[in-house]
Amino acid sequence: MTNYVNATYDASGSLQWFDAETGDSGVYDLGDIAWVLTSTALVWIMIPGLGFFYSGLLRRKNALSMIWLSMMTLAVVSFQWFFWGYSLAFSDTGDKFIGNLKYFGLKGVLELPSPGSARIPAIAFCVFQLMFAAITPMIAIGAIAERGRLGPTLVFVFIWTTIVYDPIANWTWNPNGWSFKMGGLDFAGGTPVHISSGTAALAISIYLGKRRGYGTERLAYKPHNTTYVVLGTVLLWFGWFGFNGGSALGANLRAVQACIVTNLAASVGGLTWMLWDYRLERKWSIVGFCSGAIAGLVAITPGSGFVGSPAAVCFGFMAGTLCNFATQLKFLFGYDDCLDIFASHAVGGIIGNVLTALFAQSSVAAFDGIATGDAAIPGGWIDHHWVQLGYQIADSTAGLGYSFVLTTIILWIMHFIPGLRLRATEDAEVLGIDDAEMGEFAYDYVGIDAGVNHVYVDDTHSHGDIPATSGGREPKHAHTTVKSASSHDGSVGEKIPA
Repeated sequence: MTNYVNATYDASGSLQWFDAETGDSGVYDLGDIAWVLTSTALVWIMIPGLGFFYSGLLRRKNALSMIWLSMMTLAVVSFQWFFWGYSLAFSDTGDKFIGNLKYFGLKGVLELPSPGSARIPAIAFCVFQLMFAAITPMIAIGAIAERGRLGPTLVFVFIWTTIVYDPIANWTWNPNGWSFKMGGLDFAGGTPVHISSGTAALAISIYLGKRRGYGTERLAYKPHNTTYVVLGTVLLWFGWFGFNGGSALGANLRAVQACIVTNLAASVGGLTWMLWDYRLERKWSIVGFCSGAIAGLVAITPGSGFVGSPAAVCFGFMAGTLCNFATQLKFLFGYDDCLDIFASHAVGGIIGNVLTALFAQSSVAAFDGIATGDAAIPGGWIDHHWVQLGYQIADSTAGLGYSFVLTTIILWIMHFIPGLRLRATEDAEVLGIDDAEMGEFAYDYVGIDAGVNHVYVDDTHSHGDIPATSGGREPKHAHTTVKSASSHDGSVGEKIPA
């Protein structure tokens, strides 16, 4: 027997659905579906954007591996989400901690209303939430930069998404989840995305230990490609309009408000971080601006559908300030988080959750025309709902503790399984993860490697035997005669570098 989808279009062109088992029916607005699908694409572009952001901050011998990981993480989590991830996070018959396998293999995920909103079908909600599930472990595994093995990392991504991300997403956004029932406010992922990934990055950094040369000039390098940092930030900022605006799950005023506060918090966060850095070095740092913009985006994420525009200025300023200072925690406690993921994402997520408790407004949530009447939220301190701060702290603490403990357990179990240890060898670290694990590079080295008398100051390639000596970003070209490419007659010409 052929099963047909129980959906059709009415005379106005709206999409009607019908549940043959319960007799329920309803209408979806095609504009809402279109906005959610557009937001899905926007969040998708954030994942390689994050790869470029991380890549630019590292040394060039490890630049390609981060971009590779962004694409591989997207692919692995896409399968995991289809296999059981969506069901574990959003099945409507699960418990307050984790879902069940009702939607295993996406069985039955199609035209019926989604658990997030009755205004869009489950299949649209599923693909939108997939992008959140995919970017979260990518944020975390930036912590393996310059010293982690790539193959085991993909195994880690599958396990971590299943054991850490899916339960936190369930308790935060599933109507059955304990935090959802308690009254926690998290519009787009302060705890499931940022606190969980930032804390996981801390656990990974502690497990892997310090990179070779930690505390010496070798690691006192600047980002090898500032343009990649800016490009990554542009893609992240651009995609965040879908990340936060799309979490309204409809084309409505609440989505517009989320976009307004998202852009404002990012702008203020970037300016704040840059100005704090300027006071120290008297230099206008684009890397500082980008770091602050990301911190502002992280902080506004949980409150983006609950707060007004003036509050976004506070979100951006506090994130740009406190996340900047939090980058010094790694020196205080002696862990090597080379990309400052804990400082930006975990600390930024906590800032956002706490400020949401202070500035959340019932009137802003009602911009979507849904959170009204019996469905209205009580708001935060600005609405005199004082207990909201306790809810937000409880949710933040639970996410931080759960992610740190479970991530550490996963890492150490993998440590004792042959072939799954995450830590790369010292030789691979010196050579560079790109060469050691991939045999490919972010840039074409043929012209450099063909030359003679080049001193590599931060890279040792499989094509040469000169050891790494410092944290410089570019090879020092010797002022000697080097061979050029072959001439038309097959002979090898000579040229003198300037």
